[in-house]
Amino acid sequence: MRRHQLSPVPPARHLLAAGAVTVAAAIGIGALAVVGDSSHRPRAHPPASASAKASDGLRHTSVEVSEGGCGRGWTRGTRGKQVFDLRNTSSRPAEVYLTGATDGAVYGEVEGLGPGTSRPLSVTLGGGSYAFVCLPEDADAVTGPTVTVSGPARGGGPAALPVSQQDLIPPTLAYQKWVAGRMDELVRRTDALRSAVHCGDLTAARAAWLPAHLVYERMGAAYGAFGDADGAINGTTAGLPGGVHDPDFTGFHRLEYGLWHGESAHDLLPVADRLVKDVRGLRDDWAQARMDPADLGLRAHEIMENTVQFELTGRTDYGSGTNLATARANLDGTRAVLRRLEPLLKPRAPWLPELKSGLDRTQRTLERSHHGDHWTPLDRLSRAGRARLNADTGALVERLARVAALMDVRRTR
Repeated sequence: MRRHQLSPVPPARHLLAAGAVTVAAAIGIGALAVVGDSSHRPRAHPPASASAKASDGLRHTSVEVSEGGCGRGWTRGTRGKQVFDLRNTSSRPAEVYLTGATDGAVYGEVEGLGPGTSRPLSVTLGGGSYAFVCLPEDADAVTGPTVTVSGPARGGGPAALPVSQQDLIPPTLAYQKWVAGRMDELVRRTDALRSAVHCGDLTAARAAWLPAHLVYERMGAAYGAFGDADGAINGTTAGLPGGVHDPDFTGFHRLEYGLWHGESAHDLLPVADRLVKDVRGLRDDWAQARMDPADLGLRAHEIMENTVQFELTGRTDYGSGTNLATARANLDGTRAVLRRLEPLLKPRAPWLPELKSGLDRTQRTLERSHHGDHWTPLDRLSRAGRARLNADTGALVERLARVAALMDVRRTR
């Protein structure tokens, strides 16, 4: 994963679809019933009194979203799967949460509900007390009336206890400290790489390139805080008009291209010198860097998402054929983030053991391509090996999207 491949951090719930967490398609791993705003068009309002089974066989209840009437229309609770047709009757866009009235756990949410529009929210409710919370843009949150659903709580859909910015500060600081502890190794291995180039021993330089590069790749969640240094150290030719010959193509991948495409040690000296200078500058500046705590959960998902999009497609291979080694390092980077988030995940994620199993399974699949100091290039994987890799990494990315959803800081006031 690289900084220039990251867009500004979107709310994690943009990764969600109604009734399931998804990264393209819902595949039966539902976490929260959440609807984003990017794929829905305004809908005509259903009658305000609607509360009956529709053609989909589910009970539909029309619920008002406004500053003066949040939750109006829902008066009688029913267990089981059902749909709330949320109608924004106000003049402001709004977010809407269906929450547990006692603990504030979020059972479902809709964001970006425009004025005069309607959108369905599908949830499964067990026995308990619930309330809608409406959060109009540029206005205070409004909590609607409490509605009690009789019967046992079991059988209800999953819910997420919201996390606050304050909750995420300790794991973020711990992660920043972990990154700081990797910086000296990064400098040491990059120095060794440069020394081999300076000695004219390009065989040794090729052997030193991968260990140095993998140290950097394991720091995946910190790239957003690296600033321009990430592009200089680990940038690709994406967006560069001159491609591999562009003067702004620098760092590990520029050196990789030269080492595996017959460039001389003399030609690669300035590339290696610049890389060492940039790596040392990153180490020296890191003590003043500050990661946004709200980013940490999303980065846990993005590291492997970018791995699938860029490493496992070979788009970042400039000759070494080591994309699978990079993918393995990215997996280590994901684990580093999850270890810091685990105290927050444990009480919120009963599926955490499944996630850990998915990490272990993906690691075993990647390790099948590791033979001593050699990694199988992507284009030499067997068809069965490629299918297994795609399945394991794809499923893992889906599960990590749930982490992003749970660790998203939701507005509460």
